[in-house]
Order: sequence, then C-alpha cells, then structure tokens
Amino acid sequence: MSYLSRRDFLQASLIAGATAALPIKSAFAANSDIGVGMIGCGGRAGELSGGFNSIEGAKIVACTDPDAKRAGQMAEKFGAKAYTDMRKLLEDSSVDVVVIATCNHWHCLAAIWAMEAGKDVYVEKPLSHSQWEGRQVVSAARKYNKIVQLGTQQRSDPMQTEIKKFLHEEKALGEIKYVQANRLGARGSIGKRSTPLEIPKEVDYDLWLGPAQNQPIYRDNLHYDWHWDWNTGSGEMGNWGVHVLDDVRNVVYQDSVTTPKRIMALGGRVDWNDAGNTPNVHYAYFDTGGIPTLIALSNLLSGPDAKKGSWTTMAGRKVGGPGSGYVVVCEGGYYAGQRGSGAAYDNDGKQIKSFKGQDINALHKANFLQAVRSRDNSSLNAEIEVGHDSSGWCNLANVAFRAGQAYSADDVGAINKGFEPWELLVGEMQSQLKPFGITMHGGDIRMSPVLTHDPVEETFTGEHAELGNQFLKREYRKGYEVPDFS
Repeated sequence: MSYLSRRDFLQASLIAGATAALPIKSAFAANSDIGVGMIGCGGRAGELSGGFNSIEGAKIVACTDPDAKRAGQMAEKFGAKAYTDMRKLLEDSSVDVVVIATCNHWHCLAAIWAMEAGKDVYVEKPLSHSQWEGRQVVSAARKYNKIVQLGTQQRSDPMQTEIKKFLHEEKALGEIKYVQANRLGARGSIGKRSTPLEIPKEVDYDLWLGPAQNQPIYRDNLHYDWHWDWNTGSGEMGNWGVHVLDDVRNVVYQDSVTTPKRIMALGGRVDWNDAGNTPNVHYAYFDTGGIPTLIALSNLLSGPDAKKGSWTTMAGRKVGGPGSGYVVVCEGGYYAGQRGSGAAYDNDGKQIKSFKGQDINALHKANFLQAVRSRDNSSLNAEIEVGHDSSGWCNLANVAFRAGQAYSADDVGAINKGFEPWELLVGEMQSQLKPFGITMHGGDIRMSPVLTHDPVEETFTGEHAELGNQFLKREYRKGYEVPDFS
C-alpha cells in the first residue's frame, strides 16, 4: 500500500475505530469489501479515492473518466479496472458504490444512472447544475431505495453539534439577528483564446460533454476551469459557496429552512477580460422569512497591483468573519465559523470561546460506508435531500445573477428596506471595485430585481418570475437527458 499518504493512513486509523462496532444488516458480509467505482479521475477524485481505499472494508475496483490517460493512471494506482465510458463501469458487478467527482454538469445524470444500475452513490458538491435536475436525483434515490450522500463533508464534524447547542440551546449570544457568509478567495484569469481550444486526443469529448451543449471553448485549459463556464460549471457560488451556505443551513437554521423565499443578487465578471462567464464578484441576499442571510463572494485580489491577499468585509461589525466561512450576528456578540474551527466573540469583538473540528474528510466517508452497510438512510450526515436543498441556495443565487439587469442604487434596499448590513455590504463592494477602475454604474455590474421563489414547487412566482424560471432547467444533449421522475 505504498500509494497511501500519511493523511490517508491517519484517516484509515480513525475510520477503523469508528466502524469496528457497526452491526451488519445489509447484503455485505462483515468480512467482505465494498467495491468502490470512481467516476471522474481528476484532482478531487485523487483525494477521494485515496481516502476511500484506505478504509478497512472498502476497495477501489474500477475507475472511469472520458480522459483515458486519467482513468488509466488512477486504475494503475489501485490495481483497478479502467473505463472511458462510465456506463461500462456501471455494468461491472464488482462495483457496489460509486464516487462521483466529475464536472458539475455530470453530477445528476451520473448519480441517476448509477442508481438505475443498482449502485449507492457518494456525489461531490454541488449536487446539481439546476434545481430541477437536483430534484430528479432525490426522486431517484427514493424510487430505487439507494444510499446517496453529498460531499459537503463539514456535515460530519462533531463540532457542528457543539456550536448548535451553544447558539440555540444555551443561547450564549442571545437571539440571532442575521448571518453573513463569505467566500473571499483570490483566483486569476483563465485566459481568452482567439481560436477554440483543441481537445486533447486522449479525451472522448462527446462523453466529456455529456448533458452539456457542444460549444466552442476559448479558455486555455479543458480541465478544472470548466467551473467558470455556465455550460459545465456553477461558478464560485457552486464551488465554495455551497460549503459555507450548507453550514448556514445546518448551524443557523438547523435545516428548518429548505430554500429561500426571495433572492436578490448583484455582481459581475470584472477586471480579467477572460473567457469565463460566471461572476468573480457575487453578492446575494436570501430572505427565508426569518433570519436575514447575506453572502459576499469575490475572487479578486485585494487591489489591482496586489500579488496576494483577498477582499475583506466588516459591514459595520466588530467581527468580519472568515474569508471562507460565516459570521452569525447576535444580540450579545458574534459567532465566526469556518471549516475546522470557530470562535465566539462578545459585542466588543473579544473572543470568549473557541471550537475545534475533527478530520471531516475521514468521518464523512466513514459515515457513507456505514450507511451502505446498515441500509439506514437516516444515518447519513448529508443525505441527498439535505444536499439538494443546500445546493439550491447556490443555484438560486446563480439564477438571480443571470437574471440581472443594470445596477440601480435606488433598488438595492428593495428586498428589505432599511436593513443596514446589506446596504453596507454593497457599499463595501463599491469601494473595493473602485481601485480596479470599475464603477457600479459602468455596465460591468448587474443586479437582479427581487425574485420570489416557492420552496415547495421550486419555481419562481409573481413579478419577474419569467426572468428566473428560464434558468431552472437546462437543455440537454440528445442521449444525455436527465430523466423526469415527477
């Protein structure tokens, strides 16, 4: 097992202790391995595959990727079979569960095909490329009675339970006033070619596209930078936003809210002049009918001449919150949470309590495999409907951005008149764009009207509904349609 990293070894040790006493209620005998099939063999899949293969009772038996080179390299690493077409892997009887780490646009169809083939599913975040297709995955999981977990691994951190007790049972900081999530992490241009990108010869491009449209690619790289193209990705909101917004749903709302009732968003793709079309600055207000929820997202550096450093935000508070995390503003202070840690502060910004997380990657995988053996769907920490709802916040924020029109300072407060934190947050955006030579009124920044959303029907209603509903379901290429289970 020379391919195991030290981290993988530590994960294996942790998980072995967590799983040793599990009762076996399923078709898997206590001494039989669960055969794991990797769908997608890129960077994230490399991390996932090592972790799963290090768990006692699990073994990577097959790998598939439209990039034959990637599939072959991963298969060789684990002594597994390599496939280019995932449908061949799904026919493989040695595969019991699949781990989906494809481009975002493939997540839902791959998960449904896997369930139809009798496999349980661990699927990376975000679940869906649209709310409609995410709902079909939930329906398929119910129809085929499959164990399906979303890769929002922070759900498996015991720290989250401690924080919820601190905020809600003990009410140590008093009543919650509002919450702001952040994803303030610098990235760079993906380039802009004058001629379409030539697809590498080892890639079966028809399979790589799958449900997406066959559009020319003008960025420099095929892999990873698909995140920043609406045809295949969900932008930073779906990439990192889903983690911090899932934390908000879990810790602040305790999953009492599925998706928002009203949404407003503004932002743009500015400064880079590249081939991407998802925003690199994206702010949104979510109205749930209860606690106001904001998110600030920026991929720009702290200034046009900066070599490092990201945007920051205080929005009138004593505590700004982590760059990738959230701050809960309460009557008696603040809670600032992020992956692996958190801290509570009084109203003067003095830290009064800290929280420390555990190895969420190991625990989340173990939680999935435990449920596969026990067949207890309720034991999953990120069961697929929970994942669908959290992904929905990101999908709706993206819809609001895409439905955006010209920025109007007079309309910023339309979603909650007099709510100062939102207006302060937008004011910070304006100040941080100014050094880049970008003004809110120059045409680079778009802003949506207030969109009203029905969380039960999962559609937009009322005024401006047509602006949002056009983005709730995509057009699929023939042969790669997501089936309708309604």
